[in-house]
Amino acid sequence: MKIEKNDIIDALKTVYDPEIPVNVWDMGLIYDIDILDDGVGIKMTFTSPTCPMMEELLAQVKDAVQRVVGEKNVRVDLVWDPPWDLSKMSDAARVELDLINDGW
Repeated sequence: MKIEKNDIIDALKTVYDPEIPVNVWDMGLIYDIDILDDGVGIKMTFTSPTCPMMEELLAQVKDAVQRVVGEKNVRVDLVWDPPWDLSKMSDAARVELDLINDGW
């Protein structure tokens, strides 16, 4: 089975922070998707290192990607560099959170 990046992205778009009505992909929390022979590696960050939902969201990301790749390995690495900022959000996320203005 060939793993497609778009399938991984679609799976990531099903994972939402319960405090924000935007998925982790559109929030810009996913920094890298690495598709390997034996599975998928994800590099993910958060808006803050004190996020109370961090462990739960990391597990949800892994589970969502695992449904796509089946028996292959899924590894989700938490990274803090570069730090997350609003520029990493998609336009759709900015609209949802009413963050669109003349400066964007």
